Amino acid sequence: MFAGFGDQESWTPLPDSFFRLLNEMDDLEELKVALYALWRMAKMEGGVHFLRQADFREVVAHPEAALEKAVRRGILLMAQRDARTLYFLNSPRGRAAAQAFVQGLWQPGAPPPPPPPPRPNVFRLYEENIGPLTPLLADALKDAEQTYPVEWIAEAIEIAVKKNKRNWKYVEAILKRWKVEGHAKKQDRLDLKETGRRYSDSEFAEYLHHGEN
Repeated sequence: MFAGFGDQESWTPLPDSFFRLLNEMDDLEELKVALYALWRMAKMEGGVHFLRQADFREVVAHPEAALEKAVRRGILLMAQRDARTLYFLNSPRGRAAAQAFVQGLWQPGAPPPPPPPPRPNVFRLYEENIGPLTPLLADALKDAEQTYPVEWIAEAIEIAVKKNKRNWKYVEAILKRWKVEGHAKKQDRLDLKETGRRYSDSEFAEYLHHGEN
């Protein structure tokens, strides 16, 4: 069951005019490709945002008909040149990019970047890596989601598993330490063995040597 939206997850803006189109759209697959395009392109960096037909297979197995409807409705623009077909949002930026592509003033140098990875579900992560959830632990996880970024929680659980310290107190101790000292990016820190030694010597060490969950 969907756990609900979190206050620390990213959001995708939608143009107000899109909601006026909802009364006109009666095809679920057209709605899927339109929402997917708005989401993917909102997450892209750089000046030109585009997608290929193959990218839409993330949400629709055979997107050809849905894309044709979205283009005909004016949500997306289809631009073709040199056997390439690209899709742009029908926005000022998208129209300029599509025109530049058709006129040969711009060519895509690489496929569009992949979609951002889904945010981990901390309840599922806990049950899969630590153990069954009790009502008290569920409340603790909810509180942790309000206090720490969910990516921190997922990484702290990973460290606990690597150190064979499968209990919430160990995970919580790591999170508290990061909150006090700051959380460096994972690739910028010491390896997990050294990381575990550092936390074992912290003022939270009293939690780290107990087996309680």
